[in-house]
Amino acid sequence: MKYKNSVYRTFALISQLGISMIVPVLICVWLGSYLEEKYSIPVFIPLVIMGILAGGRNIYYLVRHANEDPEDKEDE
Repeated sequence: MKYKNSVYRTFALISQLGISMIVPVLICVWLGSYLEEKYSIPVFIPLVIMGILAGGRNIYYLVRHANEDPEDKEDE
């Protein structure tokens, strides 16, 4: 039964990683295209780069937290 829990936990982590990366990128793409269309401000590329960096930061913290062993916390 422990194997099934491990598989579900891994699947949830992979799904969360994808969502954590794509959401900031899509928000920045939408905002960049809106600002370029509405106000003719050339910020699309910088906002896309900022979205990628924000997604990378999200993934970094998520993986760092996922690597922590929950059994270590119980011993304290």
